[in-house]
Amino acid sequence: MLHKNMFGGIEAGGTKFICALTSEPPRLEHQVTFSTTDPSSTLEQVRLFFEPFIQQGMVASIGLAAFGPVEVNPFSPTYGYITATPKPGWRDTNILGELQRHLGVPFVFHLDVSGSAIGEHTWGASRGIDPSLYLTVGTGIGGAYLLNGAPLSGLAAVEMGHIRIPHDRLKDPFEGSCPYHQDCFEGLAAGPAITARFGKRGEDLTDEDPFWLLEVEYIASALTNLILTLSPRIIVLGGGIMQRSFLYPLIRSRVTELLNGYVREDAILSGMDDYIIPPALGRYSGVLGAIAMAMGLGNPQPALGYS
Repeated sequence: MLHKNMFGGIEAGGTKFICALTSEPPRLEHQVTFSTTDPSSTLEQVRLFFEPFIQQGMVASIGLAAFGPVEVNPFSPTYGYITATPKPGWRDTNILGELQRHLGVPFVFHLDVSGSAIGEHTWGASRGIDPSLYLTVGTGIGGAYLLNGAPLSGLAAVEMGHIRIPHDRLKDPFEGSCPYHQDCFEGLAAGPAITARFGKRGEDLTDEDPFWLLEVEYIASALTNLILTLSPRIIVLGGGIMQRSFLYPLIRSRVTELLNGYVREDAILSGMDDYIIPPALGRYSGVLGAIAMAMGLGNPQPALGYS
């Protein structure tokens, strides 16, 4: 049965898109998942999913959380664009404009990882905790910091995957896979970096592979930097690589070692198991966050602006 005033969500990821509709979140009433191919074919699948519901007047608004980098400043002439992405064929794609033109309903727009952060803050692991940080480690690496429930933006949307972290070339002679920065965090620790090192995907490595200790070092180094600069009250750590649940205790332990007693809050000193945690919404964090955006939650509304 169709419902009026349904809200839509699109998690537009570099590997796959998830589209969903609901009038009773976080329960999803309709959903579809498909691979990210070229812009024309992929956005056509988005249109085909939403159009029947829109034609019946069922959709109030849609939240779009897209892989980046993206332009989130609504006063920019390229607002709603995927900009300098290494994803072939997607550079300078006006994803928001194309979907608005074809679907004709109000849209709210931000980064895909912002959607995940908002989803977890609204219904999941970081619910009601502010400020919070969501970091995803998978095909790419990205992060969103929610302050007063809204994703932090400034000159541009934040790009936590491209921070510089220590790279010991004796332990890891790999040059890095980022086409822009080579051995930034993403260039060393994301899925494509693993594939470039070993000629096989991360999921094909055994849990006993010594590489995972390097991965822990990179993730822990990044989290230590983010704790010291942003001081979140909770960190949700998601993404495909974090499906390896054995990584969580290793990362917590290494972050504690790197902080070395400098940050003396209880969450760090005795509650790390409750401080760096997996997402509660699983693979639906992003699309549920996009739905929350469509509902006016999470605050990435064009009318409010970003400076």
